[in-house]
Amino acid sequence: MIKPFLDENFLLQNTTAERLFHEYAKHQPIIDYHNHLPPDEIANDINFSTITDIWLNGDHYKWRAMRANGIDESYISGAANEKEKFLRWAETVPYTMRNPLYHWTHMELQRYFGIQELLNLGTASAIYAQTNADLQTAGFSVKSLLQKMNVEVICTTDCPSDDLSFHKKEMNGGQGFKMLPTFRPDKFMNINDDGFLKYIEKLENITGGNISTADDLLAALENRIAYFNALGCQLSDHGLPGLKVAVLSDVKLDAIFKKRKKEKLNNREAAFFQMEILFQLAKMYHQRKWTMQLHLGPIRNNNFRLFKLIGADSGCDSIGDYSQAEGLSYFLNRLDAEEKLPKTILYNLNPSDNELFATMAGNFNDGTVPGKIQWGSAWWFLDQKDGMEKQLNTLSNMGLLSRFIGMLTDSRSFLSFPRHEYFRRILCNLIGRDVHNGELPNDVKWLGQMVENICYKNAKMYFKF
Repeated sequence: MIKPFLDENFLLQNTTAERLFHEYAKHQPIIDYHNHLPPDEIANDINFSTITDIWLNGDHYKWRAMRANGIDESYISGAANEKEKFLRWAETVPYTMRNPLYHWTHMELQRYFGIQELLNLGTASAIYAQTNADLQTAGFSVKSLLQKMNVEVICTTDCPSDDLSFHKKEMNGGQGFKMLPTFRPDKFMNINDDGFLKYIEKLENITGGNISTADDLLAALENRIAYFNALGCQLSDHGLPGLKVAVLSDVKLDAIFKKRKKEKLNNREAAFFQMEILFQLAKMYHQRKWTMQLHLGPIRNNNFRLFKLIGADSGCDSIGDYSQAEGLSYFLNRLDAEEKLPKTILYNLNPSDNELFATMAGNFNDGTVPGKIQWGSAWWFLDQKDGMEKQLNTLSNMGLLSRFIGMLTDSRSFLSFPRHEYFRRILCNLIGRDVHNGELPNDVKWLGQMVENICYKNAKMYFKF
């Protein structure tokens, strides 16, 4: 018998999987501990004017698919009007079959708008009209959308020079969920980036001090860490190609910083600076009992033409093939040797590094916290059914799946939260399949508790928001 598409048992292939999802996973709250949602839009509880605005603008996943489908850039990031852009996306959707975008698109239309029809050019105008009308109502403000998905905590991603005024506003007047900042200092570590000196000026302006030495920079960053901490921040985040071992015994960090004021550095000097700043920051995180996130492996802005036209995050990043083991081991070992290693979540973008990251995390658990060093959920290009299953299976083989802190959206879209449901269905099906194959006992009560923990309770205990 052919199963219906996207029914209540979507992705659940046996009765045990169905029980685990419907009885244990489905109704768990969401702790979305890493995303890129704009804090101002949350604090101001805005309504988006069109489905294009909330769904397509800035979504580089959809942009990549549209380009692959031969859609002109004017309908993607260009000057075409909102409806024209939506129609070109609707034209593309049927061609995304077997890409996770096909599942996500229809899950989002169902979960938020109750739309059961498949999106294509034939249904596009009616769907455009209905969703736009819904978005103007109070039930579709951004806070209402988050509450509809049972979101308990969201952690935005914020630059140290941000004033966090919207987090302050939400802290004083928020209802139903917490919005907390995440400290993302990459701009102050990537010393050879063209904008580095301008970022230093911004940091000087917000801290009110002169940054003329490396110690000044670290002091300014610690000042901002204290500021973020006072507003409930408990996580940092770092997005890097990789960590490089670069020992320069005859060169001081301050000399490198001062040299950069005059000229660009060589690759070894830049790598040394990045590693040393990150090392000092990690000790600050440990002092405040923060969790450090390391997102490693992308090669960014590959298409220089589109980068110049649109800027970063335009859908021109991909998986890099950087060496990860040596630098990651060196960095974590230095911190562990000083007993200053904070709780850490490791994310790899290259799937060939799955076993590397899973086993690296296991090297530095110390018994103080269950799953202190986490191998994070399948990230970015791996955030799809096959990628999630591989991550869950590898973690099961080389670590403790039962202590995993679960899913996040890593998204810029307020309509992306069904990805948590997607993950939960995949998790329940994986476990249910093992039960039906006789590889796990048919102890639904214990397995259900395990599912609840992975979907929600492990993260709640781990972060203690």
